[in-house]
Amino acid sequence: MRPENASAFSAGYLYFRFIPRRLYGKISYYSPGGGLFLNVAIMGYGTVGSGVAELLAKHHEHIVKKSTQSELELKYILDIRDFDGLPGNAVFIKDFDIILNDPAVQIVVETMGGLHPAYEYVLACLKAGKSVVTSNKELVAEKGYELLTAAEEMNVNFLFEASVGGGIPIIRPISQCLAANEIVEIAGILNGTTNFILTRMIHDSMSFEAALKIAQDNGYAEKDPTADIEGHDACRKICILASLCFGKHVYPKSVYTEGITKITLDDVECAHAWGGVIKLIGRAKKLPDGRISAMVSPSLIHSSSQLASVDDVFNAILVRGDATGDVVFYGRGAGKMPTASAVVADVIDCAKHHERKKLFGWADSDDSYVVDRLDTVTSLYVRCALKSPDALARADAAFGEIVRIPYFDPEGSIAAFTTAAATERELFAALDSLDCIEPLSVIRVTDY
Repeated sequence: MRPENASAFSAGYLYFRFIPRRLYGKISYYSPGGGLFLNVAIMGYGTVGSGVAELLAKHHEHIVKKSTQSELELKYILDIRDFDGLPGNAVFIKDFDIILNDPAVQIVVETMGGLHPAYEYVLACLKAGKSVVTSNKELVAEKGYELLTAAEEMNVNFLFEASVGGGIPIIRPISQCLAANEIVEIAGILNGTTNFILTRMIHDSMSFEAALKIAQDNGYAEKDPTADIEGHDACRKICILASLCFGKHVYPKSVYTEGITKITLDDVECAHAWGGVIKLIGRAKKLPDGRISAMVSPSLIHSSSQLASVDDVFNAILVRGDATGDVVFYGRGAGKMPTASAVVADVIDCAKHHERKKLFGWADSDDSYVVDRLDTVTSLYVRCALKSPDALARADAAFGEIVRIPYFDPEGSIAAFTTAAATERELFAALDSLDCIEPLSVIRVTDY
């Protein structure tokens, strides 16, 4: 039964209920309703961590019911900052070892972000027999296989629904709802910041620089937006998704990544004339020999695509299964409460699977698993300066065939076209061979 001296306090939107700080070891406390008492610790009280604390308090009774009557008690919040002004600040600690060495803590939430010390802390918790939930995409993309292996060895869980898509359910649907499918391809708009910028460029004819400034002013982009606009964030997410879909770890270093910093309004106009839009797409595809292709890059997609109408900070992930065909998951890809919602869902899952491991994970891989992007097949959009009267005729001969895109240039010195499909190696070799044109933009064309 529940300890008599459990206490409660109100702290604005926060409401914490505590089990006294005793060491229960592997002994399980049961509530009068028969459910377990499980202690939770949060590492990192930033945007997402504070949202997790808020949801655990605000929806406590609902969460208890969803977790098969397990009482989830927030025991510690680890953060190096001081929170003296917050009522009930006794839960805040600065020493990780307190969490690690307390056997009463069964579930740890990691929302610190970054690779270090998150990796060391999470690995230590797993080896100590604690389940871990994280929203840290960099951690999962770089160290997912190792951490899943540690969880397997200790019969605990390492869950990370919030690491891809924020509040969009995607990890669990792929591993459970689509389990009967062989997933052959996955692609999507995986970064809300870049999608917001491209949306402003498409609908408001705004320059990249101006759209980025608005994104920063609205809190959609960080002061240093490099991880977003250079594609690193989307790369980490497609690595996680590809690992889950295809069964082997995909490391970010093996995925060719290109951001949106070179996209211009001229390219946006050409895409419209072509019949589509430009989106930053992360994608991975299973190949007949068991390897995969994977890439993050700006892409031209047709207006008829389910991804074309995904605007502003929204994300969308398209999964191609051999039985279901295309299935699209859509929603807000970031934000305090959407991401916290996904984290708490994983906490509930850990409570349901207390002291037993979910069948979940993937194998390791080597450097040959992801093929060279130059060996992948695509077609290209090219906007170029013409250096001779016969430039387009020569381009047509070099690429086998080109399709002109209507492009207004008063001097007739700029043209845009798409190529036939071929390997990137062949296409870029043909492009390099043409001294009659000067490429201004080169963007891949996809069939999503």
